[in-house]
Amino acid sequence: MLGGQALLQAWEVGLRQHPVDRALTVLTVAYPELAWDTLASLSIGERDRYLFQVREQTFGSAMVSRTACPTCSEQLEFEMRVRDVIVDTQPQASEATWQVMVDDYEMHVRRPTSFDLGAIVGCSEVGQARHHLAQRCIVRLVRGGETVAMDSLPKTAIDSLAASIGACDPQAEILLDLRCPACEHGWQMMFDIEAFLWSEICAQAKRLLCDVHTLARAYGWREADILRLNETRRQLYLEMVGNG
Repeated sequence: MLGGQALLQAWEVGLRQHPVDRALTVLTVAYPELAWDTLASLSIGERDRYLFQVREQTFGSAMVSRTACPTCSEQLEFEMRVRDVIVDTQPQASEATWQVMVDDYEMHVRRPTSFDLGAIVGCSEVGQARHHLAQRCIVRLVRGGETVAMDSLPKTAIDSLAASIGACDPQAEILLDLRCPACEHGWQMMFDIEAFLWSEICAQAKRLLCDVHTLARAYGWREADILRLNETRRQLYLEMVGNG
């Protein structure tokens, strides 16, 4: 759970970071007993499962999201709960590596981690990023019984590898089925827990700082003392300040 001081700490550091690093910052603040490298070594699905836990412990289970219909631009608001988007781990997802066969290529593959996503941040093209990610996630590439170089891997193999990774780390990509009530258009939207949680952290951080400003000016209290107040007590003091 991110209490007031911890939430502000994660927010201040995360403001200057790429989303890949920002997710790890949130987790290291929420779980100080876990080292950065340990969290960065988790698969993306495992990392996101931790982010969902932080979200539920900090803001509750219900999540309200908004989007626009890609056909008619109607604004949609929908609610879901954390348990609705937590994927049961599949048996093969717990394995360190697995094999993918495409034509006569045998790929021994592991799931991508935050280290891998960080390595492709600078890629300017999607195809280049996918190819680089595939190369990082292939532990061994075999053809005709012999280990071969990664640069011999064809595009068809890379496409199959991407699908296999998605199946073995299902929590990493949450797709929501949506339908527009205005035009009946249906589509799938990817739900990004990192972006969703970060937007809530930003909003809460600004609310907390406004509370600190109001109460410090009214009572002369220190920021740390104000943040130690529980939500109920802090709101009562704010109401009294507002009532003059």
